[in-house]
Amino acid sequence: MKSVGDVPERKLSKTEPPPVVLTSELRKVYRTGFFLNQKIVSLKSCSLKVYRGETFGLLGQNGAGKTTLFKVLLGIVRPTGGRGLLLGKPLGDRAVKQRIGYLPENTYLYEYLTGWEFLQLTAGIFQIPSKVQRHRIPELLELVGLSLADAKKKQMRRYSKGMLQRVGMAQALINDPELIFLDEPMSGLDPVGRYQMREIILTLKAAGKTIFFNSHILSEVEKICDRIAILSQGELICSGSINDLLGTANTYRVKGQGGDWEVLSNWLPNIEFLADGSWQGELHGDVYDFLASLRLMGGQIMAMNLFRPSLEEFFMEQVRERKNS
Repeated sequence: MKSVGDVPERKLSKTEPPPVVLTSELRKVYRTGFFLNQKIVSLKSCSLKVYRGETFGLLGQNGAGKTTLFKVLLGIVRPTGGRGLLLGKPLGDRAVKQRIGYLPENTYLYEYLTGWEFLQLTAGIFQIPSKVQRHRIPELLELVGLSLADAKKKQMRRYSKGMLQRVGMAQALINDPELIFLDEPMSGLDPVGRYQMREIILTLKAAGKTIFFNSHILSEVEKICDRIAILSQGELICSGSINDLLGTANTYRVKGQGGDWEVLSNWLPNIEFLADGSWQGELHGDVYDFLASLRLMGGQIMAMNLFRPSLEEFFMEQVRERKNS
């Protein structure tokens, strides 16, 4: 019998690299109530892939299941159903934990330790030799923008929210992980702190790290991520690159009349046919080829404007559609 967490091997195409995160139909149900007779479904049939070297953003409202998904992937809680792989190993594999980093949404730090002492403690858990710690800890402090003086002399109970987030990020990187999970890394930070955290993530991306994070700051996600997924009420409702989901900077909103409706549907997949006989939609394809095709069909352009929704607009539209379905 296959245990939860095992994924059957599958053949990958020559052009598709093996994902570092792979889930198939993951589910998580919590039981509550005095007799544990009530069920809360936190994850429903969640299937996704994250590839090496990419920055992947998970979006969703509070209670959507984002943190639950992180905890399942990290082996903190066991899934109720479904399967998954992390760096090619079944979920919960202990050896994999040496190769990943994790920054929780609420960092639980030993407040009477200094930042330096805390990073030494974390390094000890990973059995990192003292001689390696002596150069790695200062390098990480420089990366996250925390001064040596604050790290060595000031207890963490006296740190600001931004300083605590920086120490938390440093501990997530202490073992030089291949795959980094960041749970709301910009939560509670001011605009300067968010900018600095974004620069840290981009530096890690440039170094070839794989970063999987969730955030409510959608404008930051749009700037950072290669691909995103939206989780709503425990269900993954869409995923893809920013350009795939929002359209490129050259996406056009087109309105016209006439032409062959079947051909038009190929150019404008979300085409709307209006009561007055005209039509409108977003153009997918080369604008000059479309205009030439429309001319051959005897169609006519009434309006054409550059259009690309923001990630926030796209997110709200997806969530509204899910609620109304």
